[in-house]
Amino acid sequence: MPVAAANRSEAPTAIRTDLGAIFVSLELSRSKWLITSLSPGGGEKMAKHSVAAGDVAGLLDRFAELNRKAEARTGRCFPIIVIQEAGLDGFWIHRVLQAEGIENHVVDPASIATSRRRRRAKTDKIDGEALVRALLAYKRGEPRVCAMVRVPTPEEEDRRRLSRERKALTNECVRHANRIKGLLFAQGVSGYEPLRRDRRKRLEALKTGDGRPLPAHLKAQIDRELDRLELLLEQIKAVEAERDAMLAAAEAVSPAPAMLLNLKGIGPEFAAVLWSEGLSRHFDNRRQLAAYAGLAPTPWQSGRIDHEQGVSKSGNSRLRTTLIQLAWLWVRHQPDAALTLWFRDRVKQNGGRLKKTTIVALARKLLVALWKYLNAGVVIEGAVMKTA
Repeated sequence: MPVAAANRSEAPTAIRTDLGAIFVSLELSRSKWLITSLSPGGGEKMAKHSVAAGDVAGLLDRFAELNRKAEARTGRCFPIIVIQEAGLDGFWIHRVLQAEGIENHVVDPASIATSRRRRRAKTDKIDGEALVRALLAYKRGEPRVCAMVRVPTPEEEDRRRLSRERKALTNECVRHANRIKGLLFAQGVSGYEPLRRDRRKRLEALKTGDGRPLPAHLKAQIDRELDRLELLLEQIKAVEAERDAMLAAAEAVSPAPAMLLNLKGIGPEFAAVLWSEGLSRHFDNRRQLAAYAGLAPTPWQSGRIDHEQGVSKSGNSRLRTTLIQLAWLWVRHQPDAALTLWFRDRVKQNGGRLKKTTIVALARKLLVALWKYLNAGVVIEGAVMKTA
């Protein structure tokens, strides 16, 4: 028994208690915010409190209470360091805390290590404690413990809305067009294109597969679908006009949009997405850039096993999708560029196979080449510029 007692006294504590700050995690939901904190002088036990969702005043009052209790225990005043997951609430809470002088970190939730058990326990309390532990390790300087998000400025966040809204409107437009085609196909009608300008005129002349005019209720339904489709087309035109105005105004701040538009094969939409979603940010090296776009390789190595799992597909999915689309257009519009020649040579070595895999590799090379072109002025080898 004395030996066991000695072992218990020498066992290391689960959490460092000689803290130089109050570490807090926020678990945010629509109904409440769970506050998990670890304070100096409070031992290794984490305190948990909750406030109603959106109650910023209550949140700041809780932080003040944590400060008062820590000062009463230790006689010192400590800074508060907060961590929260990137999610539905966006970044407004981060900006509120920063304005109050509170150090706040936004973490990518997918980067937090979790248990690999088949049935792992998951509650807000467990997640809150895991966030605090990740914050402690991050502040200690442990590498790869988690991935912190670089919070965009309100201007950067607002600038991305145009391309994202256009994408949403285009998807909705395609859904309405497909719905109209499906309704007509069920009546034996094919070949009707709702996106053509003469869509109303051609609708009047349609006959069913058995030679009848379109039924009245069906025609009325298609008319209403066309009304919604035309409204979407007008909204897309308005968004594109705002996008072009934004790109023109951005030339006074950065030459990047104009440099992108000078390259053959890159139009206003691709230039807006590339610049607002990725190339306007700062990256230390090409690996950070590829990881942000989700185009970094994902190795699987263990013992004799050593193979690639493909790209990570993490990070900004909009940027990654646009780059893959741009890679196909680059091969078409820049046939003599060095990157295109590399792509064709690699496909030829594979016997004409693995084009989709190779185009993803080309997208990564193209992203790095565009980054160097915008930041260092390195002209892409063999690239053709648009004529004035």
